Amino acid sequence: MQEADGIESILKRIYGTKKGSLAFNKILPLIEKFPIKKKETQDYFSQKDIVLITYGDSLNKNGEVPLDTLHKFANKYLKGVFSTIHILPFYPFSSDDGFSIIDFFSVNPDLGFWKDINMLGSDFRLMFDLVLNHISAKSNWFEKYLEEEKGFRELAIEVDPSIDLSKVTRPRSLPLLTKFKKKSDKIANVWTTFSSDQIDLNFKSPDILEKMIEVLLFYVQHGATIIRLDAIAYLWKEIGTTCVHLNQTHDIVKLFRKILDIVAPDVLIITETNVPHNENISYFGDGRNEAQMVYNFTLPPLLFYSFAKEDSTFLSEWAKGLQLQSGTNTFFNFTASHDGIGLRPLEGILPRKEIDWLVKLVKKNGGYVSYKKNSDGSESPYEMNITYVDALLNKDIEVDTYHARRFLATQAIQLVLPGVPAVYVHSILGSHNWEEGVAYTQRARTINREKVQVNNVLSELEDHETFRSRIFFPYIELIKIRKKQQAFHPNSSFEVLEIGHKVFGIARYCDDQAIYALTNISSKHIFVSLSGKSLPSHMKDLLTGKEFATDLFLLNPYQFVWLNADI
Repeated sequence: MQEADGIESILKRIYGTKKGSLAFNKILPLIEKFPIKKKETQDYFSQKDIVLITYGDSLNKNGEVPLDTLHKFANKYLKGVFSTIHILPFYPFSSDDGFSIIDFFSVNPDLGFWKDINMLGSDFRLMFDLVLNHISAKSNWFEKYLEEEKGFRELAIEVDPSIDLSKVTRPRSLPLLTKFKKKSDKIANVWTTFSSDQIDLNFKSPDILEKMIEVLLFYVQHGATIIRLDAIAYLWKEIGTTCVHLNQTHDIVKLFRKILDIVAPDVLIITETNVPHNENISYFGDGRNEAQMVYNFTLPPLLFYSFAKEDSTFLSEWAKGLQLQSGTNTFFNFTASHDGIGLRPLEGILPRKEIDWLVKLVKKNGGYVSYKKNSDGSESPYEMNITYVDALLNKDIEVDTYHARRFLATQAIQLVLPGVPAVYVHSILGSHNWEEGVAYTQRARTINREKVQVNNVLSELEDHETFRSRIFFPYIELIKIRKKQQAFHPNSSFEVLEIGHKVFGIARYCDDQAIYALTNISSKHIFVSLSGKSLPSHMKDLLTGKEFATDLFLLNPYQFVWLNADI
């Protein structure tokens, strides 16, 4: 297989010539026996691409398999709206709401079976998590490591606890090493980046790399069209370094991309790296050899800050930098997910005092803040745990009549930025903070991971006065309109407009269309002018059908318009 030459080169770069050749001889048979899928689409992306992010059991119904409940709800309400559903880890797990995986090859029986995944995949494209960095301490693989079985002896990363690990970048405040006793009674101090139940995998062992490539191909075989590389930044460890974004980590992303380019060229890679912007976009590689998409982690906290301050200055300046050199890459734009709102991506964008102000606001709005340990032993805020809906609540007034409109305005901005939009299920459902869940699990992240009864949701949606209904149906309509506009192609050109700090404006262009998307991010009535842009005297708003005079028009508090200029 001539295409595999590039794979061998990457492996030799990672492991050296001799070990790299041995690794190649292990991996090549996996590739050769995989049924190759020819590329069916010319472009990776389209303006019709919208991703729903959900757990397999975010929606529940008594007596029904959760994946079946999700499928029925999605078919009735979300067909023709979302192109892809990202089912968060649906495998058997022991902790971390699915991210401490016991068995990569099975579906959690509490959710359903592979046939339920396949049924959902018959109506929507699917995004799977490839949790590469770690595995559950309760897994069969780790048991085999403790039993010191052949092929698993190097599964974990053993470290002498006396070694200085202070340079290691920590995303948590928990201990980095955890003690385990092997069958031989030897005590092993193993690397556990995220928790004592999540054993970091040792990718210095080609045996482990081979196993994870097998998992990758298994997911493709079971219908994954997007593969999310979870916590990929931490993959390779070298003591004496920060152990994030190392060259070997990037090479493994390149390896996976090369394998997929051979066997399933339509399957996309997305990297999950909750880090500052420039570090994040490094996972695009040269534009063609690493991830096709990266999470736009700066967007959620910066957008939240801009609405809280009613000032678009920082947001507009940052958005100017969303230009990409390659049409084969794009951003994965989201405002909420199963995790909290990360703060590290604001480093270098907002002053420290402004980040501290945002942290206080989250606590005021009923949220929590998670902390990470720094190399000097101190702690600093890592993420804010709150639903995006309630983050945008104004508690300074007795009745926040703008709450729903303010939230929808943030989502409107997400939908007009360059990239593929991704919507968390609790955003489109207008869910509030799940305090009962936090009280039960004692984990801050549970606050936006509510498991709702679908019948209760449907009852609220039927009543158009409820908050859920006032979010859900306008949001659905917004997405439907967006999908029809060629100018919103993920890679179409754009210009951030300079029209005052109370409005965020962006123009999106394609050959046949220009859209001027303007959002009043404030509680004030704002007059806006687009004079000097060589535009028609009037343009129609795609959202309402209303015509606006481009020389001067009024935007009500949190109003957003998508003004269409046919070219």
